[in-house]
Amino acid sequence: MDIRDCITDSGALDAASVAVSNGKLIVLPTDTVYGIGADAFNPAAVNNLLEAKGRGRQMPPPVLVGTKETAEALADGLPQAARDLIEKFWPGALTLIVLAQPSLAWDLGETEGTVALRMPDSEVALNLLKRTGPLAVSSANIHSQPAATTIEEASSMLGESVGLYLDGGKAGGGVASTIVDVTSQPARILRQGAISREDIAAVVELEENVEP
Repeated sequence: MDIRDCITDSGALDAASVAVSNGKLIVLPTDTVYGIGADAFNPAAVNNLLEAKGRGRQMPPPVLVGTKETAEALADGLPQAARDLIEKFWPGALTLIVLAQPSLAWDLGETEGTVALRMPDSEVALNLLKRTGPLAVSSANIHSQPAATTIEEASSMLGESVGLYLDGGKAGGGVASTIVDVTSQPARILRQGAISREDIAAVVELEENVEP
């Protein structure tokens, strides 16, 4: 099992980038929890990610982006609600469901024409994304198990299915991102996470009584 300390090992991020380009899975620290990642434009790698987690194609992984401009390129037009939320909360623990650019050559699963985008507030993750481009990233855990907040938790669950583990110490806040669907108006919170409903509602109009 290949575990690299991405704080002290200057070559760790380059090694992770090579692993991604070779179609392998990686585990990386983020500002929320540890994530398991793959090249978003490599369907086989994305499928391996889902298999490693024990998830089906009906639960496609979100995509992490390194810049707001990348989000613009991946989305089929960002509605004003998305732009307002991005301005307020990115980089940060907010995942936005938007319409995907139909011309993109990728297969994330049964997305129904949408994509979940997030720009993490993590220096390690952002520096890695500069090297790799967009990554399909889901929480580093077996489906239905708690999300990993340490590399030990991630590696004990995912084992040899991952090509390279990046150890950045205990992950961010340990709470998953809040997911907001902005494909229709008013916006809807699909998962309450690190950012509160009140904070979201202060920026955009929300559909009533949909918060879990």
